[in-house]
Amino acid sequence: MTNETAAAQRLDGTGSGRRLLVVDDEPDIVELLSASLRYAGFDVAGATSGRQALAEVRRFSPELILLDVMMPDLDGFEVVKKLRGENTRTPVLFLTARDTTEDKIHGLTLGGDDYVTKPFSLAEVIARIQAVLRRVDERASGEARGARITFADIELDADTHEVWKAGRAVSLSPTEFKLLRYLMENANRVLSKAQILDHVWRYDFGGDGGVVESYVSYLRKKVDTTEPRLIHTLRGVGYTMRQPRR
Repeated sequence: MTNETAAAQRLDGTGSGRRLLVVDDEPDIVELLSASLRYAGFDVAGATSGRQALAEVRRFSPELILLDVMMPDLDGFEVVKKLRGENTRTPVLFLTARDTTEDKIHGLTLGGDDYVTKPFSLAEVIARIQAVLRRVDERASGEARGARITFADIELDADTHEVWKAGRAVSLSPTEFKLLRYLMENANRVLSKAQILDHVWRYDFGGDGGVVESYVSYLRKKVDTTEPRLIHTLRGVGYTMRQPRR
């Protein structure tokens, strides 16, 4: 990060007191990022290990966690796995030097909400934070669409996060569920990779289109294995959920 204090001062008041937990095994990074986010108006707590992060989640009740992956005692992926296992739905934004598509997919599959690779700019991190918190606020205020969505023989319950294919329950990861819901809510529309990244992962600064391809593939294997196929690829354009034209 460069000139972060100046950038934070330009964004002063952006955070509106929202509670963030910054987790990294390098104390200097925790201190610098925390100070910058406080300048931007956030209420920030820090942790330098996975176990300390779990304790801070219980003590501080953050509204979002900024989480490094590579930590010695309990890595970031394990922290998220434990949180989701305890039914803690606090959104998680990974901040890490691990930038492979496989790492991104793994983190998002475990229940992470976004993934930013180092080095990063403060402005980008704040934009990602705001995007994730917007989604949480929309869900909490009931602005999301109706609880039950049905398309062909697929049924989705937004409240219970349950999905059925031809009456049979299907187990989806949180990200697979979000992707299926977005496709179903926009059935018969062609959605570009950029639109999917923005609405499912909330990537305001682009993202890796390979993640979308991987998740569409995962989804097809779970809910679209029989004829007629419902999830269609339009080469060079995007994806759509529709029934075959007669």
